[in-house]
Amino acid sequence: MFRSLGLFNYRVWFIGALISNIGAWMQMTAQDWVVLTELTDHDATAVGITMACQFGPPLILVGVSGWVADRFDRRKLLLITQSTLGVLSLIIGVLLLTGILTLPMMLILATLFGVTNAFDAPSRQAFVSDVVGRTQASNAVALNSASFNMARLIGPAAGSLLLIAIGSGWVFIINAATFAAMLVALVAMRTDELQPRARSKSGQGRIADGLRYVRSRPDITVTFAMAFVMGAFGMNFPIFASTMALEFGRDADGYGLLSSSLAIGSLAGALLAARRDRARLRVAMLAAAGFGVMQFVAAATPAYLAYALVCVGIGFCTVTMLTTANGYVQTTTDPALRGRVLALYMAVMMGSTPIGAPIVGAVADLWGPRVALLVGGAAGILAAAVGLAWLLGSGRMHRNATSRFRVVVDETRPIDIITQAIPQRPSTDDTLAQTTTAQPELKPRPEDYGGVSPDEEISRKEE
Repeated sequence: MFRSLGLFNYRVWFIGALISNIGAWMQMTAQDWVVLTELTDHDATAVGITMACQFGPPLILVGVSGWVADRFDRRKLLLITQSTLGVLSLIIGVLLLTGILTLPMMLILATLFGVTNAFDAPSRQAFVSDVVGRTQASNAVALNSASFNMARLIGPAAGSLLLIAIGSGWVFIINAATFAAMLVALVAMRTDELQPRARSKSGQGRIADGLRYVRSRPDITVTFAMAFVMGAFGMNFPIFASTMALEFGRDADGYGLLSSSLAIGSLAGALLAARRDRARLRVAMLAAAGFGVMQFVAAATPAYLAYALVCVGIGFCTVTMLTTANGYVQTTTDPALRGRVLALYMAVMMGSTPIGAPIVGAVADLWGPRVALLVGGAAGILAAAVGLAWLLGSGRMHRNATSRFRVVVDETRPIDIITQAIPQRPSTDDTLAQTTTAQPELKPRPEDYGGVSPDEEISRKEE
């Protein structure tokens, strides 16, 4: 489960990310509560618009940000983006403490956060494989998710208490200070132990090649579609948690507890994902369906504590789906295009929020938060249905040869065991090179030949 932590660089990265993520969750809790209660009079639509400003830029800048992640040194890029995010947090904190901050100013600053995150997210996601290598990428992605959700367990609870104890402005300033942990981690890394960067092949240097690559991979396209539906209408947790806290007559501490309840399930889901040998799409489909069911149950809960308990299950299903989808994309994508593909994935995940969050917020205002939860549940069921429809139509699912009541699903192989695929016609259209097509050629394993490769065996016979 924790094998990636055996590497020095990943241990440093993990610790720095954990501290920084705790501060980020404190700020996210404070931001949504400030917009809902300080800058507006319980306006859930305003919360949705703020989320749209924050998560919209990754969708708009997806081509440029992905190209930047593939073209430049990711470690140096992260030093710049993390420093910028820290400064923006400091600015909001000062504006709150001085009583100057208004809703339009918050929307502008949220947009600046989104622009910076548009470049930070794909670089940060792709940098994980630079730290651990492809063979451990799936495990490292799952542990990253565990770190994120461990912080999600601590951050909202700490943030809600700090909101009451010292005020919202100081929460933003404390978050600004936590960015120092990530900056120290990036500086402390042993650069000679980072994985060599894969260079783009001829014709793969353009931004559009990432999109062409995704279009040529139906399995990744379906993964993107599931992530879009879930991201747009399902994972609007700030709206769900804040409005349901008010529904049950709770204050900021009640809101923070709901966020922490989500984090308990999220952490469990991330750790379980780390135990799996690799990411499988069918796990993401089942998790999306489970998310939809749990959202329906949450909409019917009559009491605050019962809702908090259901949030544990929602968090588990959510992170299982996201971690599996992220790991699948990372481990089956051509290394030379990984940054651009991950930028597209993050744009779909984060960029779908501007579409769904204002709608879900408006639904919560007009018909109540329980109806908004039903919308989120329907999104989870729809995402699972999209994945299942593709699976049935792809021919990957067939009956087991030895048992009439069992089915077998042909899984996509991780790219680290693929060396060559069927030759495609030469063009700038980056088709299924180095991924899973029909009749892939697998690397020979020495253990299959008594510890020697076939070429070595031939040489010995010739001698």
